[in-house]
Amino acid sequence: MEEKSLTPLQRKVLLEKHTEKPFTGKYLNNKEKGIYTCANCKTPLFNSESKYDSGSGWPSFTEPVKEEHIQKKPDITLLIPRTEILCKKCGGHLGHVFNDGPKPSGKRYCVNSAALNFEKE
Repeated sequence: MEEKSLTPLQRKVLLEKHTEKPFTGKYLNNKEKGIYTCANCKTPLFNSESKYDSGSGWPSFTEPVKEEHIQKKPDITLLIPRTEILCKKCGGHLGHVFNDGPKPSGKRYCVNSAALNFEKE
């Protein structure tokens, strides 16, 4: 993992798998058009067109830019089994994916703002 210019919060989220507090992330209410990239390695992860307000307190997306940019792993750290999502290139923790999103994908990629950078169109 590169991790040269990460902030303390980015390090906690990406490297230590922490979760930022809900409703505090800088990209939660971002409505601009562009691409969300990995804050560590700059891999394109999510397009603004797939972003929606899930009411969860974290930026949510219906699908990644490319499935092969995301790695999915079972997460049993809580009592409820979840699926962790990581940046496939650098292994940074992004958040989790759930099967309660809107159609057509039915997915909710729930992502920490601290794991992302935004490149405006």
